[in-house]
Amino acid sequence: MEVALAGLIGLFVAAAVYLLLSKAIIRMLLGVAILGNAVNLLIFTVGRLTPEIPPIVAAGEYLPIEGSANPLPQALILTAIVIGFALLSFLLVLGYRAYQELDADNTDNMRLAEPEDAPRPPLSY
Repeated sequence: MEVALAGLIGLFVAAAVYLLLSKAIIRMLLGVAILGNAVNLLIFTVGRLTPEIPPIVAAGEYLPIEGSANPLPQALILTAIVIGFALLSFLLVLGYRAYQELDADNTDNMRLAEPEDAPRPPLSY
């Protein structure tokens, strides 16, 4: 099962990198979302997939049964999903606002919106 998930994670990362290298803002945002899902799946896979032994600590014990799944990555993934959704929502609003202001979805066309005679930024501080 871990080998199949490793292949799926590799596919997600490859698709995310392909979309992130695009010039369209919407494709870049989809790449960020897919990359976040790939990382979540990676963390989930690292936490071990064992459906046979639940991660429960028996009475009088201090550690769960050996060979059980680690519940910590699952808790971290729940937090990462919420943070990823908030980040994606913010980026979508930012991309939509940039599209409204510049009337372009392509990053090359957005660069043309910079004024030609603008002062150059400082080379050092």
